[in-house]
Amino acid sequence: MVDVKRQTVQLQSENQRLKRQIVQQDSNLLAAQTKLKSTQAALDEVIPSANTYVISPNQSMMIAGGRLSVGLIGSPTNESVTMNINGKRQLVSTGDVVNVALNPSTTCHVRVESFDMFKAIVTAVCEPVRPQ
Repeated sequence: MVDVKRQTVQLQSENQRLKRQIVQQDSNLLAAQTKLKSTQAALDEVIPSANTYVISPNQSMMIAGGRLSVGLIGSPTNESVTMNINGKRQLVSTGDVVNVALNPSTTCHVRVESFDMFKAIVTAVCEPVRPQ
């Protein structure tokens, strides 16, 4: 009986030590994830993904190999952003895709990936029109 009590106390002590170890590991994991996210964000700013463009308010740029003119008109709102795509004003939200026919054989797709008050991030891909 005394041996069982001693073993119970020993197991409770071990349990507490393991719980503290788990809390510490969770904290370390959260810190590593936070550091990874900020590092990835910094890397994305320096080296954006292919066909991804960061556009500031009242800025325009030629994208998709110079085939599209895209501009951000004013600052984005909470729910949408106004863009000028090849001279046509578009009110778009995150995830929206604007299809632009450059000529009968080429269509470009401009997708709003995200935006905040200081920038919009868009992707643009141009591809040949598939015959139907």
